[in-house]
Amino acid sequence: MAAANGPAAAQPPAGPPSEYEPYLSVALAAAKEAGAVIAAAWDAHKTIDTKSGDTDLVTETDKRCEELVLSRISAAFPDHKFIGEEGSAAQGFTEELTDAPTWMCDPVDGTTNFVHRFPFSCVSVGLTIGKQPVVGVVLNPILGETYHAVRGGGAFLNGQPIRASDTRQLSKALVGTELGTRRDAAFLDACFSRIRALSQRTRSLRCTGSCALNLCSVAMGRLDAYYEIGLGGCWDLCAAALVLEEAGGRVLDPAGGPFNLMSRRVLGTNAHLAEAVSGILADCPCAPDEPLPQPLPE
Repeated sequence: MAAANGPAAAQPPAGPPSEYEPYLSVALAAAKEAGAVIAAAWDAHKTIDTKSGDTDLVTETDKRCEELVLSRISAAFPDHKFIGEEGSAAQGFTEELTDAPTWMCDPVDGTTNFVHRFPFSCVSVGLTIGKQPVVGVVLNPILGETYHAVRGGGAFLNGQPIRASDTRQLSKALVGTELGTRRDAAFLDACFSRIRALSQRTRSLRCTGSCALNLCSVAMGRLDAYYEIGLGGCWDLCAAALVLEEAGGRVLDPAGGPFNLMSRRVLGTNAHLAEAVSGILADCPCAPDEPLPQPLPE
């Protein structure tokens, strides 16, 4: 399957000049190359492996794309650190985040979608400095969508400015979430208790299979809110959280506390629904072994 408009091209940086533009340029170029790899493999036979169980998939395309992004970033910024999904899986842990410039990459966010040719797969490339995202690129080569942002410079889709929705009533909100990869009874009970609680108060819910694209969907008004607890890691969030913030949205812990990039928990909303959604989620129990809420500020 090819995208209607061809693979997503890296757009020229839009917005005001920024100290982050050199980083953005490399991130766009690396994402464009990785996106082309994803597009080329879309209809091809895929070699599939699993990380844990039958639901956490990895392909040769995931590995190839991460190697490509790492090589491009390392060549341009040899002193920068790098946290990638596949590298973290291979070593069995995620590196601790420091104040040093650190790139985070999900080479194929939505691997299950990629395997099934469901068109919500992307490459996500983000940079943190001082533990805060400052550059983000999320590229879906199948739908031809490239999101990018630099801190303080706004958010863009294919070079055009985007803003989160103006939906103010929870009853009119479309909310995204995901089922994740766990299938034990305790997790499913907790997961569906959250879905039930929000379904009773919102217009509807969607699960499209990509954390990064869900956050970007909030940024461009396709969704009004998105939450997930127990997601894969910081590579899912880094780039897209910045895109949403720069689009006028909010990123926080699902229970209402401050957002922690390393917590494996996220709630992203437009400017109006954060308190309403987090208030509902805060009353829902977590399953054993789910990451716990971030503490509220005193």
